[in-house]
Amino acid sequence: MSTHDLYAQAPSESLWQVPSSGAARFTWEYDVNATGRDRLLALYQKGKDKQWDGATRIDWDLEVDPYDPLGTPDDALALYGTRHWAKLTDRDKGELRRQYTSWQFSQFLHGEQGAMVCAARIVESVPDLDAKFYSATQTMDEARHAEIYGRFLHEKIGLLYPINDNLQSLLGDTLRDSRWDMPYLGMQVLIEGLALAAFGMIRDTTDKPLPKQILAYVMQDEARHVAFGRMALRDYYKQLTDAELREREEFVIEGCYLMRDRLRGVEVLENFGIPKKEAEELSEQSEFLHLFRKLLFSRIVPCVKDIGLWGERLQKAYLDMGVFDLGDSNLDLLMTQDEEIAEALDRERFAAEEAARVAEVAAAIAEGEAGA
Repeated sequence: MSTHDLYAQAPSESLWQVPSSGAARFTWEYDVNATGRDRLLALYQKGKDKQWDGATRIDWDLEVDPYDPLGTPDDALALYGTRHWAKLTDRDKGELRRQYTSWQFSQFLHGEQGAMVCAARIVESVPDLDAKFYSATQTMDEARHAEIYGRFLHEKIGLLYPINDNLQSLLGDTLRDSRWDMPYLGMQVLIEGLALAAFGMIRDTTDKPLPKQILAYVMQDEARHVAFGRMALRDYYKQLTDAELREREEFVIEGCYLMRDRLRGVEVLENFGIPKKEAEELSEQSEFLHLFRKLLFSRIVPCVKDIGLWGERLQKAYLDMGVFDLGDSNLDLLMTQDEEIAEALDRERFAAEEAARVAEVAAAIAEGEAGA
């Protein structure tokens, strides 16, 4: 079955073409040790060491109830407590959970395809060979993530949503910009940072093993990607003029508002027959959405501050969004926790598999002794 048969709403176009701009940059310095950028080379080595296969590391045999894929509580749904909620049957509520999960994971899927394209663009445009090396590993990571989210939606949910307009707008702005650092800023810092927070909130609240596995393993990769963006941009932005820094801060401000406003899931409520204006109002009144929005910036605000974008206009924008205080968050600690959670899941799975093998051997021995 074609993916187009599974969309809740037909995409506006079957193929989105973004005109390319900017230069492809070659370097003739192949002794990467001469660059003095040991941190990026260490990250590249880690990127190689940490490659994995989504077909085998994830247990795809785990069952998923498409009408409660994440174990979402009632009060986390935008319709809860409204006049519409009382009219919903249990079946309707299950369908609402399915639609919300489809919408969330569809945006994750589209974002991962965008990240794959941006990582490939960085390979093409960044001037340093060590950065090209690492970006090549990230391109493979993002391909794996898109593969995994696509499989989850096709096989376990059976429903997809088109890319949200605001996410598409930010992706387009990132890809159309001719400056080589903009795919870093748009993707590694903004989209990846916000996605990490969204992934983490679901990973830490769901009691369903398959989505928890998927999100934990994807986040283990994404922690490296954000670290890469921080390293590259922190060094480069020290060289820019105040005017050049202000241009990038304006891009961040616009991107943050776009990303904040895309996370309402209004399309889901519209799909339930609720007019767009009312759907927007209901979403904005959701206490869960307010908490979710703040958590979404827990990764991006400290990252933006760390790379040297912290001008007055940007600070005012974060005050307006209510996330300014997140600038002092310990980003390194969050990234370390992401890696540890994935490693703990691996240990649990390996221990369970080992116990199953031991039990199988013991049963075979007992059967043989009984037969003798």
